[in-house]
Amino acid sequence: MTIGSTGGARRVLVLGGTGWLGGAIVRHVLDTGAEVVCLARGRSGSVPAGARLVEADRRAAGAHAGVGGPWDEVVELSHDPALVVPALDAIAPAAAHWTLVSSVSVYASNDEAGADESAAVVEPEDLTAYADAKVHAERVSTDRLGDRLLVVRPGLIVGPGDTSDRFGYWPGRLARGGPVLAPMVESRSVQVIDVDDLASWIVSAAAARRIGTVDAVGEPLAMHDFLEAARVVTGHQEPFVHLGDEDLLHHGVQYWAGPRSLPLWLPESDAAFMQRSGEAFRAAGGRTRPLVDVLERVLEDERRRGLERDRRAGLTRDEEAAVLDAFR
Repeated sequence: MTIGSTGGARRVLVLGGTGWLGGAIVRHVLDTGAEVVCLARGRSGSVPAGARLVEADRRAAGAHAGVGGPWDEVVELSHDPALVVPALDAIAPAAAHWTLVSSVSVYASNDEAGADESAAVVEPEDLTAYADAKVHAERVSTDRLGDRLLVVRPGLIVGPGDTSDRFGYWPGRLARGGPVLAPMVESRSVQVIDVDDLASWIVSAAAARRIGTVDAVGEPLAMHDFLEAARVVTGHQEPFVHLGDEDLLHHGVQYWAGPRSLPLWLPESDAAFMQRSGEAFRAAGGRTRPLVDVLERVLEDERRRGLERDRRAGLTRDEEAAVLDAFR
C-alpha cells in the first residue's frame, strides 16, 4: 500500500500549528507549496493564512476524524501522552513520514560539554514531568512508526514572538540602559536556535524524509561574548555588575527562568546544557543565522511589545535595583 499523496501538492498535517513554533513550521511548509492542515483547539490563536484549521479537542473521542488522509508528513508538537498516543493510533497508518518535536531537556545529565544524541536520557517515571513525558513520546512514537520517524530535540528556541522572556530579557534590559546585574560568566555558555531556523530545517528534513534523532542546536557561545554582542546591538554603554552565584542566590535571584531570575544563568553543574554537540544537525543540513541577526530580530520585537512590560522571566526594575544597591 502506498502511503502519502500520489500526485499534486504534498499534504502535511500539523498537530498544533496555532502556537509559536507550530505557526512558524506551518508558514515554512506553506512556502513550499504544500497543502497544510492543522488539528488544534484554536485557543492559542489562528493558523497562518493558507492553512486549514480543523478545530478539535485532541483529548476527545473521535477528535481525529475530521483530518482525513493520507499524509506525506505529520508534525507532532505535543509531549502530553493524552494527545500523542491517540494521534498515533488514529493517524500513523496514513502517514508516510512523521516528525516529533522533542527537546534536549530529555537528557539525564548536563555535565559533559559536547555530548551528542547518544547520551543517556531520563527514565519516564512521572509523565506529568516535562522531560519524562518527552521521552515517553519519543518511545511510543518509535514503537509505532519505526523507520518513518524523525525525532527533533531542539535546544533553547528564541526569536520574535517568544513569550518565555528568557532570551529577550537581555536585549530588552540593555536597551533600557543603566548598570546591569549579571552573573559571573566564566565557564558559562549560551546556546540557542532561532525559531525560523528551526522551523525551516524541520520542514526541509521532513520533505527529505530524514529519520533518527537530531539535537537541533546552535553553536555554543561564551556567555561573556553573548552579553557583549547584546551590548553592541542595543548600544548599551554602562557597566555590567557581575555577582557570584552565592550572592545572587542569597538575594533571592533564581537560575534560568521565571520570576525574579537572571535568564540563561545556570548552575555550573548544569553548564553543559548549553554546550551540546550540533554536529548531527549540521550534517543534516541545519543552519543557524549569526547571533547578531538573532539579537536584532529580538530587540525589534522587544521594543514593539514594550521594554517596560511585565515579563515571565527576569528581574523587575525594582528587584534589580535592590540587589545592586546592596552591593554598592
